[in-house]
Amino acid sequence: MNDAEDYRIEHDSMGEVRVPAHAKWRAQTQRAVENFPVSGQRIERAHIEALARIKAAAARVNAELGVIERDRAEAIASAAAEVAEGRWDEHFPVDVFQTGSGTSSNMNTNEVIATLATERLPEGREVHPNDHVNASQSSNDVFPSSIHIAATGAVTRDLVPALDHLAAALERKSAEFATVVKSGRTHLMDATPVTLGQEFGGYAAQVRYGVERLRAALPRLAELPLGGTAVGTGINTPAGFSAAVIAEVARATGLPLTEARDHFEAQGARDALVETSGQLRTVAVSLTKIANDLRWMASGPRTGLAEINLPDLQPGSSIMPGKVNPVVPEAVLMVAAQVTGNDTTVAVAGAAGNFELNVMLPVMAKNLLESVRLLANASRLLADRTVDGITANVERAREYAESSPSVVTPLNKYIGYEEAAKVAKRSLAERKTIREVVIESGYVERGDLTVEQLDEALDVLRMTHP
Repeated sequence: MNDAEDYRIEHDSMGEVRVPAHAKWRAQTQRAVENFPVSGQRIERAHIEALARIKAAAARVNAELGVIERDRAEAIASAAAEVAEGRWDEHFPVDVFQTGSGTSSNMNTNEVIATLATERLPEGREVHPNDHVNASQSSNDVFPSSIHIAATGAVTRDLVPALDHLAAALERKSAEFATVVKSGRTHLMDATPVTLGQEFGGYAAQVRYGVERLRAALPRLAELPLGGTAVGTGINTPAGFSAAVIAEVARATGLPLTEARDHFEAQGARDALVETSGQLRTVAVSLTKIANDLRWMASGPRTGLAEINLPDLQPGSSIMPGKVNPVVPEAVLMVAAQVTGNDTTVAVAGAAGNFELNVMLPVMAKNLLESVRLLANASRLLADRTVDGITANVERAREYAESSPSVVTPLNKYIGYEEAAKVAKRSLAERKTIREVVIESGYVERGDLTVEQLDEALDVLRMTHP
């Protein structure tokens, strides 16, 4: 291998560095690549896009404020647009586990854009990563802002529509199963009847409330510390920069971004990310409940509940012919477990703010954005490949409802709680229906209730709408 052909020499304030000849990055990125060979995981695509959006907006505002020349600004904005589109993702090699402020990834962005922008200018004119691309900025305000931009975009454009899609699928099933009566269950034990439609309506409401929770967090998630530079004072930032650059990013992204109400809170703490992650965990908990209920209701087909049928998607066993498993609900459960773990990481990282800066920003970004992406994908998958194809075993579900000892409950007002308990126990012991036991026990003959009242009291569908 010929070093002269495969590498070039770049330099920064610490000296010279060998950089791969093909790379658009420069010295500081290369140092980070060599310093942090930790996980092999890079920052999320949405995060790269958000960083690039900031650089494009900052360049335009800096030109308007006379900080950099207009031709340099246009070259930076043009290069940043390509980065935002994903054309240069391979040139973002820095590991997630890096310097806690995200300086390495901020400089990676600065260097790639500087290289691309320089290629757009006449020979002899250059774009400097710090002096031009990073003008009026610091990693300490840019990197957290990029997380908030990426997360706001991912929640509003990916996760909320996916959850709406899932809720709509569940609501359709709620309507379809409105008269499918089944045994309710509490403590996993038989309870008074419900309809399958009522259960699915409850699942839909869980998902809708998740959307409400996410939307409630958005105003704080969409606040940006841009313009605070190193510590929140705005040093080296021209007057008007903060409001102008945030307005430009909002225009370019279409997101409801606003300037931080307090720049010291916005740089020293990451509470809005912790709050949002907590809402993602709540969504994960909801999906866990829904996925587990679907698995229980579909269990069998001979020795389980078998109240519903899930779509058959793939063989379930390498040894047992004909076995089919609830694979999508299982995948959703794994996503929920991952999101719960991610939230713990975000919470611990969020507590690591010291004075004017949190120094665990990259791992917060990685976990939060991964949670949004996983939940969005899992929600659509659950809707399209499971919920839409669910069918009900109507007769079996009704049989469970009618044979449940808990259907004795409406008889309390006629024969009292203790007598009704005796009827339920005898029904179980003798494997007879509640109606049979009531007749045989002489309650009708004694005049405690009429046959008509008994039939009405034991109408399991009527019990679901008393």
